[in-house]
Amino acid sequence: MTKTHKIALLPGDGVGPEVIAVARDVLDAVSAQTGARFSYSAHLIGGAAIDASGDPLPQTTLAGCLESDGVLLGAVGGPKWDRASVRPEAGLLAVRKALGLFANIRPLRVEAALAEHSPLKTEIVEDVDLVIVRELTGGAYYGDKRRFSDSASDLCIYSTGEIERVARVAFELARARYGKVTSVDKANVMETSRLWRETVTRMHVESYADVKLEHVLVDAMAMHLVKRPRDFDVVLTENMFGDILSDEASMLAGSIGLAPSASLGVSKPGLFEPIHGSAPDIAGRDLANPVGTVLSAAMMLRYTLGLTKEADAVEAAVSDAINRGARTADLGGSFGCREMGDAIIKELHAAALPPGHRMPMHWG
Repeated sequence: MTKTHKIALLPGDGVGPEVIAVARDVLDAVSAQTGARFSYSAHLIGGAAIDASGDPLPQTTLAGCLESDGVLLGAVGGPKWDRASVRPEAGLLAVRKALGLFANIRPLRVEAALAEHSPLKTEIVEDVDLVIVRELTGGAYYGDKRRFSDSASDLCIYSTGEIERVARVAFELARARYGKVTSVDKANVMETSRLWRETVTRMHVESYADVKLEHVLVDAMAMHLVKRPRDFDVVLTENMFGDILSDEASMLAGSIGLAPSASLGVSKPGLFEPIHGSAPDIAGRDLANPVGTVLSAAMMLRYTLGLTKEADAVEAAVSDAINRGARTADLGGSFGCREMGDAIIKELHAAALPPGHRMPMHWG
């Protein structure tokens, strides 16, 4: 009997419900074409959850996530809650912690048809294919926070174990790709970065000598990403640096709306989400780009559900739709969110499942 995969949907705020609706339609199209079976449960998170219950991550939402095989999230936050005592983003941080998610994977491939839409010259961005692996549980985001009358502090702390487990993901991923890891830190200033560099270097020597390793300071990396992005394969970095660099890298392809992500742990369900924000200025207007969410759903198919060919089919359908001219407003086109989803589904129905021709991104 074919297994039914349980998917928890967290639409969230702003454009989140719109892009999640499109991703669900794409998954339903995958089901109709391949026989893969999905069941869905929808739950509140972020600002929508605060409005309903005062809690950005209600216990019912967490329970739904823990009972699922994969979690697909839209977006959280917005100016409505900027002055609230509890922020919507607290729900996102809390669900990552509760699910034990320590590695955030953000791939970036620049489609040839979109290279001209990049803010950088075409010759710089064409053929870019890199992945940023960001640590999710440590650093200043989770350290002790204090506020005084005229000062404030955020404690940045990392343990060797936290560094080892995310570095292992990066090294294994590089083995399945082009064999190179670029570890990003600020070892010339920060003690946590010195520990980071020492730990990554030791792991390279002991277990991953077949993978090329280089260390780059974060400020230099910010420059290199816009000057020579083709030189990078797997970029490994701590929490805050990865948050900043991955948003910078997303613009190489022309729009942050194209970028997916996967947050993974050891055994609990992964969390998959586009890296764009809630975009409240266009919410409810059918203007959002759903590609990042659709590609996040493809990552869920691959990493959590084990449906590799189905993931390949979704990624190929997105590429084919773009190459045939489907463009949302952020890419200079006229397609609405729903119309872009329909274009992807049309390509999905038109093509047979590919034989796994795309380079996989596995590490074990």
